[in-house]
Amino acid sequence: MKRAARASRSARPRGIARLAVFGVGLIGGSFALALKKRRAVARVVGVGRSRANLQAARRLGIIDEIAVDAATAVRGADFVLVAVPLGQTAAAFAQIAPHLAPHAIVTDAGSTKKDVIALARRHLGKAFARFVPGHPIAGTEKSGARAAFASLFEGRNLIVTPEPETDPRALRLVCATWKRVGMKVVEMTAIRHDRVFALVSHLPHLLSFALVGQIAGRRDAATLFSHTGGGFRDLTRLAGSSPEMWRDICLANRDEILSAIDGYLDELELLHGLIEAGDGAALEARFATARTARAKWLKPA
Repeated sequence: MKRAARASRSARPRGIARLAVFGVGLIGGSFALALKKRRAVARVVGVGRSRANLQAARRLGIIDEIAVDAATAVRGADFVLVAVPLGQTAAAFAQIAPHLAPHAIVTDAGSTKKDVIALARRHLGKAFARFVPGHPIAGTEKSGARAAFASLFEGRNLIVTPEPETDPRALRLVCATWKRVGMKVVEMTAIRHDRVFALVSHLPHLLSFALVGQIAGRRDAATLFSHTGGGFRDLTRLAGSSPEMWRDICLANRDEILSAIDGYLDELELLHGLIEAGDGAALEARFATARTARAKWLKPA
């Protein structure tokens, strides 16, 4: 009997007793799956706008329970992940704030941080100290619960942007949880985060959408698309991402993204001038510089 009891205790998940996931899509769903795979969560409750998506998440074993509202979801939860599109973040914070347990830790997975922190400060009240702003740098162009998979975060970076009020215990717990699913933690300020990702993430998505949009708007679009190859497919993969999500990101990080676009337009203008002048040597040198920089970036450390 004692041996059986010990075996039973050892089989129980260690870590989070009740996880509430707001937004059971690629990120939220993969987080839940990764924790379940490591037996690091006992029960996962999901919240979202789409009943069909939540039902799919339950069938797939991503969540154990569908909550009818925010209050039900966070009741008794010790860890809350807000992984909704940025435009829904304010409402999520406002809905959960009155119902959070005194010990509950809250984090998010938003692609911008200054605006999310401001919303959390406004809506979470006393629970703001237990809010850890986070951004897992992982994902694909797919969305929804069916896109989730347990290995999404392995070997990837998690950016955390704590504020002076952030409870050190909450920060440690959030970092440890993301490390448990395979992530490496990097800390930076929210301002730096938004500037960096405007350039390396937000701008590339905009360029992908813009290129497809440019061709799609032409009368001969069907002919043009029929002649595309691997290069075009690679460059435009990001245009398969969620329009709602990227609309929200562009509006949330407006100033930094506009600055990134201006810099890119300057580079295009330079190339335009070199092509117009027929300056092959300068063009080749510019391309060589970019090629070398890319090779250095991709070279294993």
